Amino acid sequence: MVRLMHENQAETHEPSGLLIIDKPRGPTSHDVVAKIRRTLRTRSVGHAGTLAPMATGVLVVMVGQCTKLSRFLTLEDKVYRTTVLLGQGTDTLDAEGVATDSAPVPTSLIEVLARIELGHIDVPADSVLADALGVERARTSQVPPMHSAIKQDGVVSYVRARRGEQVELPTRDVRVLRLDVVGASVDPPTLQLELHVTKGYYVRSLARDLGEALGLPAHLVALRRIRSGSFGLEGAVALGADAATMQHAMLSVEQAARECLASATLTSPGVLRAIRGQTLGEEDFDQAPGEAVSGWFAPGGRLVAVGDRSKGRPTVLRAFLHVDEMC
Repeated sequence: MVRLMHENQAETHEPSGLLIIDKPRGPTSHDVVAKIRRTLRTRSVGHAGTLAPMATGVLVVMVGQCTKLSRFLTLEDKVYRTTVLLGQGTDTLDAEGVATDSAPVPTSLIEVLARIELGHIDVPADSVLADALGVERARTSQVPPMHSAIKQDGVVSYVRARRGEQVELPTRDVRVLRLDVVGASVDPPTLQLELHVTKGYYVRSLARDLGEALGLPAHLVALRRIRSGSFGLEGAVALGADAATMQHAMLSVEQAARECLASATLTSPGVLRAIRGQTLGEEDFDQAPGEAVSGWFAPGGRLVAVGDRSKGRPTVLRAFLHVDEMC
């Protein structure tokens, strides 16, 4: 029978798990990682899904062994609440940028905003706003903002944009799973939206594209991520929390994997084969994995590996245990 070392028997006593941080406005995602490194006194910290300095809300932070889940966590859908200011554009498509152009908001659109502000959230079907929202709901591809962290020819695009270079980024496949109007104001003319979108979707691009559909410049003045995959604000802690609070709120690697991935259970011999990187068969699982990427767990509940199927056979993508962690 395979016996795995308990976590407190492992050589390292460094923290390991997943934190949900309620990011405040101001710091970059890298700043958040640096702060948590100092608080928890560990270098092994990363994040899944960048938030711009202006944005607040859910930032998924991985610590220790949980950093191995990074590539799987970044595939998750996101839910945002945002406020779009109509009639004024900026170079970054948000309130952090420099104003570029402006235009008066038509009276017909002001009337729709006033109606929403009074609590009538349903947008008139014959309005230009309904048409613009319909275009966005049907979106299947999107051009990212020039001021983004996407690299082109080895250079981050926002660096090139700040130099005054013309940046043309390729479109990305995206989907808008839900887009709802949740509020509005007339002075200033704003629209508040809640949206559920797939990986790679830029909410700043929403402001640009919605504005274009309305015939107006526009930019974001507020953005809050309220959910990233399975992780929402209900489990979040403040960035300024102390180490004890963060460790108490931290999900274990196993909890994080079960939240974001399908699960499969290995047999004891299967645990050995997975750790050694050997070929596995159906007989190595008590509960066999499906076609999707899944977490593979030992009979006692430890996360052994993340895997999928290659040519029909279970294949390890990322190991979480090693032979020297067995006794």
